[in-house]
Amino acid sequence: MIPESRKVAALMLSQPTQAQWDDAIEVENILQKTPPTARRQARLLRRRLETIDDAGLELIVGAEAEVCVQILLAASIRHSRLIGDFMRDVYAADLRKLEKSLSHRQWDSFLAECEHRDEAVKAWAQTTREKLFQVVVRILAEAKYLDSTRRMGLTPPMLHPKARAYIQQLGDAETLARMEAQR
Repeated sequence: MIPESRKVAALMLSQPTQAQWDDAIEVENILQKTPPTARRQARLLRRRLETIDDAGLELIVGAEAEVCVQILLAASIRHSRLIGDFMRDVYAADLRKLEKSLSHRQWDSFLAECEHRDEAVKAWAQTTREKLFQVVVRILAEAKYLDSTRRMGLTPPMLHPKARAYIQQLGDAETLARMEAQR
């Protein structure tokens, strides 16, 4: 959701009141979605983007697409342990083993391991598990870590210097390690 993320980041930079936020999402309809979808997406994007500071929001709004996408990936990793753990446990491991692509079996194995760490994962419906897989694959494809959502070919990460510098400035070595496919 790159265009939507840019719009929400710009709105967040304006430090809106709750009334201004609601007006932008529901009345101005900056996301150009139906009201329930706009509220849901705006809430998700806001939570994701709250994991970074104003400098990161400014990069999302104004930097070239590659930097924007990489900062959005960093925010996604910071927001969702699932994405970060998947990148560490599956993506990075497959790169080291010189695998060519991801497979759905790996997702199932990954979730089985997640169940051992967190009992709540066992209660997830199969549809939730499938949707999460689709979302993770889409995020990785948009960030150029996979060649496409269909083929899911692994592409070695190449962080833009501006993205790397920003994540280092945040002091988030863990996110940087995930994005550079380090253990």
